[in-house]
Amino acid sequence: MVKVFPFIFILLWSSAFITAKPIIDNSDPFSALAFRFAIVALGFFVFSIYSKKKIIVERRNFFESFFSGVLFHGVYLGGVFFSISKGMPTGIAALIVTLQPILTNALSGPILNEKVSIKQWIGVLLGFSGAVMVLGFDIGTEIPTTGLVATVIALIAITTSTIWQKKLSNNLPLSVSNMNQALGGFIFHIIIIILFAEPYIDFSKTFLIAMSHQIFLVSFGAFTILMFLIKRNSASKTVSIFFLIPPTSAFMAWLFLNESLSNLDLLGFLIATIGVYIATRD
Repeated sequence: MVKVFPFIFILLWSSAFITAKPIIDNSDPFSALAFRFAIVALGFFVFSIYSKKKIIVERRNFFESFFSGVLFHGVYLGGVFFSISKGMPTGIAALIVTLQPILTNALSGPILNEKVSIKQWIGVLLGFSGAVMVLGFDIGTEIPTTGLVATVIALIAITTSTIWQKKLSNNLPLSVSNMNQALGGFIFHIIIIILFAEPYIDFSKTFLIAMSHQIFLVSFGAFTILMFLIKRNSASKTVSIFFLIPPTSAFMAWLFLNESLSNLDLLGFLIATIGVYIATRD
């Protein structure tokens, strides 16, 4: 069962890019994310109580998880959603964030003392090349400066969060750790709203469907799997599967949104798949 977790994660995480735009069209990004992680934190709290997990933990363990949530649910997702709200094409935002495995591989050696092999670097380069082929860069598309800056900040945040989670990994139950992380994301977005944003949510049918998908399938499902994989495997190997997210998102857009998918896209998908296989196999 554990062996299929990466594939489940890829499907669930990729689908998040499909439902991000409907959410942004019906709310400001930070109110939507604050709403999302309030429910996620409550959900993991209820599950932890139901499964009789210890909620009150050592202060150090709490702040480790909380800060990881600020980076991942706060700065990373906030940056991605904000960039899309400013007109950044979703595909290009996804492609920039896909640089994460390269940064993680570069940093996991000196920070985590993980050995990153030549084979892994070859897989990383193939994976990124395949993702570029699938998404490409539309030369005629105007990329907003604020959106680009927000996406780069999101890239740095998710890389830092992954390394932080691995380096300071504690023995907290996943549900308790995820609750604290969701709380960190919620507090971060509330602060942003108070200081900078004008809160707005239109609880339309479209928003509720898209938000339900993000809460239950992505936050409860995909993120829990990701935390499990980071704890179980090396950080460099775990994040290599992220290269399959842009191609899978493009395939989903073709399947559900009738967006075009060329032969070059299919070739890129194949190259990315091979790259991830090379980078992650033992």
